Amino acid sequence: MNTRKYTLITGASCGLGWEFATECARRGRNLLLTALPGENVKTLGEQLAQKFNIRVVGFEADLTKTTEIKELARIINESYEVDMLINNAGLGGAKSFLKADPEYIGNIILLNTYALVMLTRLLLPNLNRQEKAYILNIASLAAFSPMPYKTVYPASKAFVYSFSRGLNAELKGTGISVSVAHPGGMKTNAEVSLRIEKHSKFIQSATLSTQRVAQICISRLLKRRKIIIPGFFNKLYWLLLKVMPLSISLAYMRGLFKKELRKRTKKVPAPELIPD
Repeated sequence: MNTRKYTLITGASCGLGWEFATECARRGRNLLLTALPGENVKTLGEQLAQKFNIRVVGFEADLTKTTEIKELARIINESYEVDMLINNAGLGGAKSFLKADPEYIGNIILLNTYALVMLTRLLLPNLNRQEKAYILNIASLAAFSPMPYKTVYPASKAFVYSFSRGLNAELKGTGISVSVAHPGGMKTNAEVSLRIEKHSKFIQSATLSTQRVAQICISRLLKRRKIIIPGFFNKLYWLLLKVMPLSISLAYMRGLFKKELRKRTKKVPAPELIPD
């Protein structure tokens, strides 16, 4: 491992992002970690640095803001050599589109699509300087089907899928490979865990831990796999979506998420934005 090279991970303070950081640290990779202000990413990074004897630098940035994306990229390009970029930061959640306020919708679009594209573009010259480099974009199984009550989220992840496949083809021969991962349900936080536990046994059985998803994704990323779908049941679900008439899947998901929202509104309202 070249001790001067770094892996940049966005949304690294919790959930899947933290597991990506831990898995990369375990493999001896130096880390650049980003998270929102107040999420303690620098202290968390210090813990990984001490445990795995690597270099870790933490950055606080709101990636829904263009100025902060550009400043983050400027600092990194001036001071660090990056050979792996993991665009993990994202937002999602279930909400009636009619009742969702514009800020809620806008932040999902900005973080899931705009920030991912802009950060990739700004860091591409840095990645291109390396003999070998890797980009991992985190989409979702939701990318393969529209979803009522999650209308913007799966659309944003479909964008990530299309962008990743196109960019990988464009960069062929440069030494940079682009992979896109489509994890299914994961217990990324207490609120998401509670939602998963209320679903059917089949959905619960298809749920992988964030640790396992991170392990699979990094392993396949380094093998330059273009599409990564972690877990047997998630691959089965992906195949099912390919053959099932869209009208049937839309009707099923409409009933599923409508029921979930109805139960949620009877209790404590869910947070406006759920970390992906």
